[in-house]
Amino acid sequence: LFLYWVMAFITKTIKLVKYWQSGWGVSDLRFCITGVMVILNGLLMAVEINVIRVRRYVFFMNPQKVKPPEDLQDLGVRFLQPFVNLLSKATYWWMNTLIISAHKKPIDLKAIGKLPIAMRAVTNYVCLKDAYEEQKKKVADRPNRTPSIWLAMYRAFGRPILLSSTFRYLADLLGFAGPLCISGIVQRVNETKNGTNNANGDYSTERLKKTNEILKGIKLLKLYAWENIFCRSVEETRMKELSSLKTFALYTSLSIFMNAAIPIAAVLATFVTHAYASGNNLKPAEAFASLSLFHILVTPLFLLSTVVRFAVKAIISVQKLNEFLLSDEIGDDSWRTGEGALTLESCKKHIGAQSKPINRKQPGRYHLDSFEQCRRLRPTETEDIAIKVTDGYFSWGSGLATLSNIDIRIPTGQLTMIVGQVGCGKSSLLLAILGEMQTLEGKVHWSNRNRYSVAYAAQKPWLLNATVEENITFGSPFNRQRYKAVTDACSLQPDIDLLPFGDQTEIGERGINLSGGQRQRICVARALYQNTNIVFLDDPFSALDIHLSDHLMQEGILKFLKEDKRTLVLVTHKLQYLTHADWIIAMKDGSVLREGTLKDIQTKDVELYEHWKTLMNRQDQELEKDMEADQTTLERKTLRRAMYSREAKAQMEDEDEEEEEEEDDDDNMSTVMRLRTKMPWKTCWWYLTSGGFFLLFLMIFSKLLKHSVIVAIDYWLATWTSEYNINNTGKADQTFYVAGFSILCGAGIFLCLVTSLTVEWMGLTAAKNLHHNLLNKIILGPIRFFDTTPLGLILNRFSADTNIIDQHIPPTLESLTRSTLLCLSAIGMISYATPVFLVALVPLGVAFYFIQKYFRVASKDLQELDDSTQLPLLCHFSETAEGLTTIRAFRHETRFKQRMLELTDTNNIAYLFLSAANRWLEVRTDYLGACIVLTASITSISGSSNSGLVGLGLLYALTITNYLNWVVRNLADLEVQMGAVKKVNSFLTMESENYEGTMDPSQVPEHWPQEGEIKIHDLCVRYENNLKPVLKHVKAYIKPGQKVGICGRTGSGKSSLSLAFFRMVDIFDGKIVIDGIDISKLPLHTLRSRLSIILQDPILFSGSIRFNLDPECKCTDDRLWEALEIAQLKNMVKSLPGGLDAVVTEGGENFSVGQRQLFCLARAFVRKSSILIMDEATASIDMATENILQKVVMTAFADRTVVTIAHRVSSIVDAGLVLVFSEGILVECDTGPNLLAHKNGLFSTLVMTNK
Repeated sequence: LFLYWVMAFITKTIKLVKYWQSGWGVSDLRFCITGVMVILNGLLMAVEINVIRVRRYVFFMNPQKVKPPEDLQDLGVRFLQPFVNLLSKATYWWMNTLIISAHKKPIDLKAIGKLPIAMRAVTNYVCLKDAYEEQKKKVADRPNRTPSIWLAMYRAFGRPILLSSTFRYLADLLGFAGPLCISGIVQRVNETKNGTNNANGDYSTERLKKTNEILKGIKLLKLYAWENIFCRSVEETRMKELSSLKTFALYTSLSIFMNAAIPIAAVLATFVTHAYASGNNLKPAEAFASLSLFHILVTPLFLLSTVVRFAVKAIISVQKLNEFLLSDEIGDDSWRTGEGALTLESCKKHIGAQSKPINRKQPGRYHLDSFEQCRRLRPTETEDIAIKVTDGYFSWGSGLATLSNIDIRIPTGQLTMIVGQVGCGKSSLLLAILGEMQTLEGKVHWSNRNRYSVAYAAQKPWLLNATVEENITFGSPFNRQRYKAVTDACSLQPDIDLLPFGDQTEIGERGINLSGGQRQRICVARALYQNTNIVFLDDPFSALDIHLSDHLMQEGILKFLKEDKRTLVLVTHKLQYLTHADWIIAMKDGSVLREGTLKDIQTKDVELYEHWKTLMNRQDQELEKDMEADQTTLERKTLRRAMYSREAKAQMEDEDEEEEEEEDDDDNMSTVMRLRTKMPWKTCWWYLTSGGFFLLFLMIFSKLLKHSVIVAIDYWLATWTSEYNINNTGKADQTFYVAGFSILCGAGIFLCLVTSLTVEWMGLTAAKNLHHNLLNKIILGPIRFFDTTPLGLILNRFSADTNIIDQHIPPTLESLTRSTLLCLSAIGMISYATPVFLVALVPLGVAFYFIQKYFRVASKDLQELDDSTQLPLLCHFSETAEGLTTIRAFRHETRFKQRMLELTDTNNIAYLFLSAANRWLEVRTDYLGACIVLTASITSISGSSNSGLVGLGLLYALTITNYLNWVVRNLADLEVQMGAVKKVNSFLTMESENYEGTMDPSQVPEHWPQEGEIKIHDLCVRYENNLKPVLKHVKAYIKPGQKVGICGRTGSGKSSLSLAFFRMVDIFDGKIVIDGIDISKLPLHTLRSRLSIILQDPILFSGSIRFNLDPECKCTDDRLWEALEIAQLKNMVKSLPGGLDAVVTEGGENFSVGQRQLFCLARAFVRKSSILIMDEATASIDMATENILQKVVMTAFADRTVVTIAHRVSSIVDAGLVLVFSEGILVECDTGPNLLAHKNGLFSTLVMTNK
């Protein structure tokens, strides 16, 4: 204690001197408590000097025995220590700079534009989150004292030196040699642990990537019966992760073992060596002075290893952030501001005539022959040019030019269209102009006024997790008149009216509550609303039907933008709009094929012009009329219902439900408080049993036995020294005590190893079982579950919750059991040594109960507050990383940086309260521990015949303060962490699909279905038992090899019929018979593995092209090349490095949407199924790709039964059988020509309205 006050006094004095040397006077330090601390530490040091002066401490040769009243002086100093020590504690928070820097970095990052989503996440998001979580973990997991490596070194080595001065024998220096030797071992163990932890992080990232792909493509996996294949892939990665976790757990066990065993070994070595080497008898004064120092040594040893571990992790985090922060930035911004570009002053302003508008009242086609060239001057070098690219070569960072030999000009105030086949580089050209691609050669020139900002709508819609209004205005001042004009131009007002809170409705992360068309139109509305000179629209019609596309073209582009006289660059595959273009850029294979007006192309490139005419003549151009508008309205209602159900499900899943109890209508405050203060013991038991009953029993038994042995060691020592006082025991008896002492210490060291291994292994087994059960339960869940549950909510169970179960619960559980048993041991020993202490134990126990109860509730609430404020922080960072192109184009970097600062401040406030709560607990447990020390000391002054037991009781009283703090902190941490187990358990109770059938798979013919005959008998279908039927009494017969078209309004049930073929919905009445077998009797895997389907949204998985075509690895290379040739992808795949083994990035981002759909067509051909379902497969692709797909289906699938759910009704007019649905009822069923003969029929009406 004397050394503590001396060091505290010197440290505070040095700090105060440094203040004075820095020029800070008394007035500057009037709020600084350092001066007060110097005075208090000096006074307490003087008191301690007086205690030593009168020779009262036992480590002198002849300690003096004093009267009880004089003992109170030293007891008072010990009682005041935690109160004075409280003033010297401080906390420093330095993460703000890293957070803001890490957010600023991706905004300025050079190579970001078209990087895959996974790469952006690794580059911009994971580094920040890892560093953020590491910093929080360092603060949350550390003991009640602020970690200081110097303090730990002092406590680990300074006190053993003091121990040597106590015995003054060379053999006793073993107490110093123990910590000295163990420090190097602990350092080595922690370095190995951190290396293993890094490898585990890589495996975890890979596992999450695969899990995310499964969740995104779960519908396709179920339809193709590939769940087990992808599940095995995740399990293989999980086994690698678990192998890394086993190594980590082993070294963690060794670390815990060494921290617990070294003090025991040091005690054994010191006392045994002293007993035999010195030849003197062991005295109680010497024994318990030494033993107290060994007990104090336990915490510094634990603290030293913790500090080293955190220091190594901090270095790793700094290295990751350093690599990220030192990556290339955009750098010179001169190209953004138009330096060296064409100036407006040198250009002539020319306003041309308005384009010819769409005539809604006169149905017809956009014939190129009837096109009249707008009277406009061609742009030249001296005329009004908004953007000019000269000799441009652009790359995505690989060094290979994606765009080559680009020489284009974009005139000011005119409509420029960029057209070309799928994958020719249209979108890349826009991004190259915006500076998102790496410029290999050439320059991009901007006029000064035009480049200040650009309104940009990306091909893939990017939305903020904000209201509809905030997404449209995007930080610009709200102008009601302009806002209304924009929403009307984009046909958004009907959708807004259906939202529960209108345009103030939160649309969710990435617009999860909206359809693809709605997300696209909101992004276009954002571009239209901004008051910029240039507007870039990247394929805005891709997700829109004909009605919405023409409305947007007429009202949004030809009217709204033309009235503002803004420069518009439009990328599109809808060639019917070329008649309205003032300037056309035709692209092919990454270069510009032709540039000019439509009249120029008609004159100079007749072949290209005729090709465009051929494509346009293959599709109907008449606008959809009132009936199609009704379809759009029905779609909006369906989407609204989906949004409501999804929100309700998310809210239900996110609720942190308390333990199951009977609900009481009288929900008063006491009931709420009782539920909040109740520990989730049921969840704890469920977690413990997940690790296995044998390991659970072994853990409990070994823990109890270990602490019993530790108490027995101290008790044996007390008996040993007490025997000396009674009869001055000789050497023979001393041998007996030494032998018993050695046996107990050996047993204690062995049990330390057993308990440390058992806890880690039980936690690892529980984590393995929980993840395995969760993955299988999720992947076998009904498709309705995925339709109503947000993807992020499911993924969170595999990421954050699994991480808590893997790495956080085991150490918390070990620390909780250890500190609890140490507390109970200490209280039991104090009570046994001085039974009077039991009287004071009652009020102290009551105080401790209310302290822990109050802290657990507050800590849980504050932790949830911290998490809730941290989530927007990380979501904002994620949104920024995904929308960098849009943010940069709009020049809103500063606004997003400012928003990051605000969210950081909000999170800091929550964390400040959490830290304050931890300090609140620390202060009160310190006070409680001081009261225990004072009470135990006072009760021992009255005298006792057994001085050994009295010394043992005081020894335990001195160590109980830290254990009390750890008990409450670990209890609160475990309660929060058990929330992850409860969330996982909530998913495990979900009902799975019934994969079993009444037929055994061996009973199904090997080549079934061979003919492709389908009989539908009185079919009734619903999605869930509590929902209304979506198909009612459907009866139909499909001949083998017949081409069938299914049509109807949105919500009529046509897609539900396609799902019924695969039993993805509940068939509660009727049946479907394929080639004589009722599909309800088949095992699900057998049924789905024998059919093929092409969905509307093309899905590719990361891996190779071979894996995406044939994940089961059943086909030969010749078969795969044949499928690619049929899909007209063979030449493209051959040109890729690796051919069939060429890399496919996450989501197939390195291929265009059209190419991905053709890959899906090749995948369906590879399966060799006699039945193919096409569920609006052409809805999201351009006309050229659709023609390829239709041609392939008519040739490659000529002998197979093809059921097509039509996006464009005209595509199924020639089908052999047409099924027309309305409100779940099959209203018409015949050949196309026969149905068209009924002029008043629904099919005829649909065809007429789509011409």
